[in-house]
Amino acid sequence: MTYTTHFNSSGEAHMVDVGTKAITQRIAITEGYIKMLPETLQMISAGEHKKGDVLAVARIAGIMAAKKTADLIPLCHPLPITHIEINLSAEPEHNRIRCETTVKTIGQTGIEIESLCATQITLLTIYDMCKGIDRGMVIDSVRLLQKDGGKSGYWQTSE
Repeated sequence: MTYTTHFNSSGEAHMVDVGTKAITQRIAITEGYIKMLPETLQMISAGEHKKGDVLAVARIAGIMAAKKTADLIPLCHPLPITHIEINLSAEPEHNRIRCETTVKTIGQTGIEIESLCATQITLLTIYDMCKGIDRGMVIDSVRLLQKDGGKSGYWQTSE
């Protein structure tokens, strides 16, 4: 298997040329969690935060992040995103919120980084909105669950 690289033959960083790659539908699904105190989770779930609807604000932040990924990651191609869906679900048995993000495009390169960026920023926004009451929150287990499209086709985590 040939891997593309972000370094040219002289070892200098460069943006990979994807111009000859086929245009295909591409999808990436990612997840991540933010652990918190039970009281914090209850407040968020009940919509009782004085700053407003924490999950709605976090979802919008995640959507914005996916759209701005190429501005944040130096060698990432700007992509025409066709769909972003961010699902947030409370898991009280683990004192956490799960974020699952799906991002789609029709293009010449994958959309995984946009999905990962959206998940991270969604969770970070929850932290930002709640840090005044729970500074011990932990963002963890952010990862790619599934991707499809392009030459490499379908991939799914084995866990």
